[in-house]
Amino acid sequence: MKCPYCGFDDSKVIDSRPKENKIKRRRECTKCLARFTTFEAVEKPLLMVEKKSGMYEPFDSSKLIKGIYSAIKKRPVTYDQVEDIANYVENHFANDLKTVAKSREIGELVLEKLREIDLIAYIRFASVYEEFTDIASFVEMISELERKNTAPDDKLLEVNENA
Repeated sequence: MKCPYCGFDDSKVIDSRPKENKIKRRRECTKCLARFTTFEAVEKPLLMVEKKSGMYEPFDSSKLIKGIYSAIKKRPVTYDQVEDIANYVENHFANDLKTVAKSREIGELVLEKLREIDLIAYIRFASVYEEFTDIASFVEMISELERKNTAPDDKLLEVNENA
């Protein structure tokens, strides 16, 4: 890191701490001993979303957050949880070094997270995402959720059998 005062190429880190999704570092030039602050942020690759129509557009987390918000209206889901879902989706593709994601993959990741947080929000999001065309498909999804939530837990059965 070049010193902003003398231009020398070497500095040492005196203090480092996280601040607003960045890392704030206090540095000291090893030549002139001047101190200065730098900020580090992780650079994420540009993620393109392939829409159902075959068109591409840049990933926009605010657009995803807006879509999730319509599903969580009047539900006990916090803004931080919604933001965490959007970050999870973006990081999922960045960690796999993918620069293109199908909108379907994004929707499935959101559904996975919403299911863990709030089943009503999950159903609301799924009703738009899955494009239900009739009541039967909507009822089928709810029935499937009920079956999964009332299915006996194998670990509980194992504990009860050993008692």
